[in-house]
Formats: sequence, structure tokens, C-alpha cells
Amino acid sequence: MSAEPISARIYPAGILTTLSRLEVERLHDASKGELGELLRRCSLAVLNSGNEDDDAEALLQRFCDFEIEVQQVTRGLRLEISNAPGTAFVDGVMVQGIRELLSAVIRDLVYFDTEIRRNELIDLESQEGITNTVFEILRNARALDPTREPDMVVFWGGHSIKRFEYDYTKKVGYETGLRKLNICTGCGPGAMKGPMKGATIAHAKQRVTGGRYIGISEPGIIAAESPNPIVNQLVIMPDIEKRLEAFVRLGHGFVVFPGGVGTAEEILYLLGVLLNPANDEMPFPLVFTGPEESAEYFEQIDAFIGLTLGEEARSKYQIIIADPERVAQEMAAGVARVKAYRVKHKDAYYYNWLLQVQPEFQFPFDPNHENMAALHLHRDQPSHLLAAHLRQAFSGIVAGNVKPETIKAVREHGPFEINGEKEIMQALDGLLTSFIEQARMKLPGTTYSPCYRVIS
Repeated sequence: MSAEPISARIYPAGILTTLSRLEVERLHDASKGELGELLRRCSLAVLNSGNEDDDAEALLQRFCDFEIEVQQVTRGLRLEISNAPGTAFVDGVMVQGIRELLSAVIRDLVYFDTEIRRNELIDLESQEGITNTVFEILRNARALDPTREPDMVVFWGGHSIKRFEYDYTKKVGYETGLRKLNICTGCGPGAMKGPMKGATIAHAKQRVTGGRYIGISEPGIIAAESPNPIVNQLVIMPDIEKRLEAFVRLGHGFVVFPGGVGTAEEILYLLGVLLNPANDEMPFPLVFTGPEESAEYFEQIDAFIGLTLGEEARSKYQIIIADPERVAQEMAAGVARVKAYRVKHKDAYYYNWLLQVQPEFQFPFDPNHENMAALHLHRDQPSHLLAAHLRQAFSGIVAGNVKPETIKAVREHGPFEINGEKEIMQALDGLLTSFIEQARMKLPGTTYSPCYRVIS
């Protein structure tokens, strides 16, 4: 692989190889309009796959002359790429996996722009409309497989984790793969890569063919968490809320490793959804796990959840420390319960239609200074609403860490101010401070400057 920028002409892979002339024309036109810069940024992130750099601004500056053009030719589509990262090529030929991921970016961004956002029949202001949109995007990406029984385990955790934590994620992925379960993560490095890496070895030993390593991202995150090379099905959701809903609709079991604010956001989202009484009887396997050295991390998370959301929220998960085999066994048993429940209630194996997701967890949150300051972080409300508002606070911090437009706003107007009940603010400040001290906000070797200020 070369480190020097490379220019090339590429024909897309996957569904983009079989298109009508009308579809080709629409893809070409969309890529030249307001979607062009978004397509450029996401494509650059994919071409940077395997390079563990979480600074989206630095990536865009380093390849400021990178360009991608969707051209309409006799055979359908062709991608004209200029000054792309040389690591995406071997002897001048693009790595096949990266070619597939690049095609997925074009497929998902243009599909949402042309078939969803501009479709008057799709209501993105209703719960049902949003859930159907998530379904349509996953189906178009061929991430929904009606021929399979439940087997998808979602792994969440930080992209900035220590080596011993990364090794542990591989062991859990290995034990999960030995039980012939498949893997879904946020697609990036760290705790998103480790389970996939472990599962590939286990699947090979079990002679599992067609192993699925699904990565679900969104445009504002992907540049900071470029897809790892093991991902063989990439899906780009239009925003973080639809990304999170895609996880809970697609997955059959959930494992959470140590992480930072992004992982905390995911935990609060999931617990907020599960606190809805309508979801009480639904089996939803959820395990927090890490090596012995990370036990304190989960003690902090557990204490924060207990303080803010109460004992009911704590009952929704179990914590397993330093036991990869037991984690995998719990997932296998949990997935079996999910299958039995879906059969009993005649729900699809491949999409959790029966799960109720409240509007507070569906509508996109704009993490600007005004909205962050207005968050209602008090315990004088139902626990699922507090979870939703806490989730938004963490989402804003994630944006302030990695999204170029939010980083720019913080640079111009100062840190976000987060207000709320004194006891919650003290606990939040303590948790965030521990993330900084443990280098969970950025990759090791970088200096973190907080994009927020907690006011208690």
C-alpha cells in the first residue's frame, strides 16, 4: 500500500452495478447538488478505512484536494476519484472491501436524499414514518435477511480504548462467533473492530459461511470513526437517532464494552427505550462487560444510572466482568428467548417491529448552544424522559468532539453550558472527568479540550 494520494476511475459494487438509466441519472444529478460535499466527506472517511485517526477536521485538511465525481457512462455509473488516500489501494487497484464500502456510501446517501427525504408519501414527523424510514434504508442496503433465524449481536463501546480492553473485545467476539452468532457494531476501530476480528476466527473454525459484520454509521460520525476493514455490510443512516433505532430494530442481543460519551449516549438511549412500559415483557438481552482492569468503569456507569434513572433501569442489564465465555453464553440464551418471543407474537426475525420507541428518541436533536443549555436534566419527570434528555446532552458532547460544524461552533461561541439538578450535575461532571482522565474522549496521544461546561 502506498501512502501517497492516488487518482483512479472506479466502477461501483453491489446494488449499484444493476441500475436503470433513470436511476443512474438521478444518482449523478444528486451527487452534483447539495449532497456533493456530504458525499465527498463520507467517501473520504471510507477511503481512510483502517487508519485509526478520529480527527475529522484534520482528515479533511490533509486531503483538502480530494474529489469524487459520480459520472454517467454507458455501463451505468463510474466514480472519478482524485487525490484519495493511497492506503485504499494495492498496486494502484482499490482494495475490494473499500470499493464495496464506498459504493454503500453512495447508495445510502443518495437513496435517502432522492427516495425518502423528497418523497411526499413518507412522513418523517411521525413515529411510524421514522420507523418505516429506518426499515426502508436497511432493506435497500440488504441488511435485512428474512431467511435467517435471530443471530445478530450488537456490540457498543469506545473507539478510544486501551490495548487490554481491545484484546478483551476480541475474546468476547471469538466466543460469540463460536456460537455462530453474527456481529453488528458502529463500524469504527476499538470496541467496534475487536468483536468482528475475534468472530472472523471463530466463524472460520466453525466453517460458518456468509458471516455478517454489519457496521452502522451516520454522516456526522463516520469521518471520526472510519469503517474498520472487517465490515462487510456498511449502512449510513441519515442522523444519529435513526442510527440508534436501526441498532435496536436489527439486533437480537446487545453487549456494551467500556467507552466514552458516545457509549454513554447509546446506553441512555437503550435504557430509555426499555423503560417504556410497553416494552416490559419483551426479552432484550443486554450485558455490560470488560476485563478486570475495567471493573471500576462499569461501577461508575452503574452508579450514574442508579442515581439518575433508578433501580428499574438497573434491572434492564447485567454486568459481567472478565468472563468472555459467559457473555457469549448469555447472548446465545438471550437470542433464543428473542426467537421464541417473536414466534409467539408473530413478529419478524429480521426487524423488531413490536419494540416501542418514543418520539423523544426518534426526532433529531440539534446540538447547538441554545438547545444544550435548555435541556431539562431534573428527576421531576418520568425516567424515560430524563434518559432522553441525558442522551441528548451526551450526543451534543459527541458532536462537539468529532463533528466539524459543531467543533467550529464551539470554537466561535465557547463551550456548551449544561445545566440541571445539582446532584445530577455533580455526578455528570464526575463521570465526564473520569472519561477525560482515562483518555476515552480521544485516541491516545492527543490532548482533549472539553467542548462543554457543567453548571451545578
